[in-house]
Amino acid sequence: MIKKCASIEEVRACIDHLDRQIVTLLADRGAYVKQAAAFKTSTDEVKAPRRVEQVITKVTALAVEVGANTAVIEAVYRCMIEAFTKAELVEFAHKKAATD
Repeated sequence: MIKKCASIEEVRACIDHLDRQIVTLLADRGAYVKQAAAFKTSTDEVKAPRRVEQVITKVTALAVEVGANTAVIEAVYRCMIEAFTKAELVEFAHKKAATD
C-alpha cells in the first residue's frame, strides 16, 4: 500500500526503502540466472529470445493488473534481461571452458 507522504524527504525515504528491496530481489534473481547457465547447452539457449518475450508478456500483464505503467515495466525488464543475459553468457562460457 502506498502511503501519502507529507514531504519530499518522506517520499525519498520511501523510495530508498523500496530501492533496498529491489536491489535485494535483483540479487536473488541474478543468483537464479547464474544457476540457469548450468542447465543450458548453447549460447542460443542462454539468449532465449522466445523466453524473453514470454517474460515481457507476463510482466506487462502483471503491470496492468497492479496499475503500473506498462511502458516503464517493459523498458525496465528489457534492460534487466539484457544485463542478466550478458552475465549468464559469461557464466556459461566459464562453465564451458571448465568442461572442455
